[in-house]
Amino acid sequence: MTAHSVQRPHALSIENLSLEFPTYAGAVKALDGVTIKVGNAEIVGLVGESGCGKSVSTMAATRLLPEGRYKITQGSIRLFGRDPMAMDEEELQQVRGKLVSTIFQEPMNALNPTIRIGQQLVSVIRRHEALGRKAAEAVAVNILADMLIPEPARIMQAYPFELSGGMRQRVLIAMAFSCNPGLIIADEPTTALDVTVQAAILRLIQGRARRTGTSVVFISHNIAVVSQICDRLYIMYAGRIVESGPTRAVLDRPQHPYTRALLRCLPERVRPKEPLESIPGTVPNLLDPPPGCFYRPRCPEADARCMEKPHSTALPGGQAVSCWQRAGHPSHPSSEVPS
Repeated sequence: MTAHSVQRPHALSIENLSLEFPTYAGAVKALDGVTIKVGNAEIVGLVGESGCGKSVSTMAATRLLPEGRYKITQGSIRLFGRDPMAMDEEELQQVRGKLVSTIFQEPMNALNPTIRIGQQLVSVIRRHEALGRKAAEAVAVNILADMLIPEPARIMQAYPFELSGGMRQRVLIAMAFSCNPGLIIADEPTTALDVTVQAAILRLIQGRARRTGTSVVFISHNIAVVSQICDRLYIMYAGRIVESGPTRAVLDRPQHPYTRALLRCLPERVRPKEPLESIPGTVPNLLDPPPGCFYRPRCPEADARCMEKPHSTALPGGQAVSCWQRAGHPSHPSSEVPS
């Protein structure tokens, strides 16, 4: 085997992962056979309603779930080929921030309101890089400028509460990229922002990731948001991956009824004054999920076969779907989603 034929490990590899949270009422089966692959320098989206397991998947991978409060019943996780479950606390602290960084949804919860922006940035940089204070301050100013923050030297002296929501989110992105990690997990970082600021934040994440070769996992309930920056998509429902594939293929040829339902709910598809479409029903109770396909109680296409759990079917073009209706039927009419 030549040096050129050796494949680098995925930035993130979650393989057939099942995870549950023990409670007095029983085990909440949060993840059921989840497989997610994120290649090097790849931007991948995780999409689904709240409670579908998007954040749990990535928090398990970085061991941010409360220790002793969850149980992995099968499967494996690898971060750049390493098993985070086998790491001690010191190794984990080195991985978090240096190898893997997270951009959280609410910047006021992620930033300490009593400490100046510059001090928080410099602290993160010096924790993972062998730099003196002056050198770390220079790195912090440069990366704030790279995030298109005006007067970065002045912002270094500001407290988080003195900045707008969009500006605080840019600071969090700067913090995530400050130590040149190999993987960034962006957990719904634009949900609380208006549309104009949201678009700017997406461009910043995508642009910086492309320039530095950083892999990104972008978590969102909004398929239109992730479609703007992601190379591939995973559609999650009730702790399972129901569809995956290249972004354009999933948007143009959605195979799972849940994917098509998410696309129909996009505001871009509705004319002014027309009511927004919604998906009837709710995500099932994962203490006692229904038999077979979890989407069956809400699915207009369900039949008797759906009482059995569907297997993932590989389709042309890199797509895969877990649905009895699509097994053996690799094409479906386009949903005509706006680009």
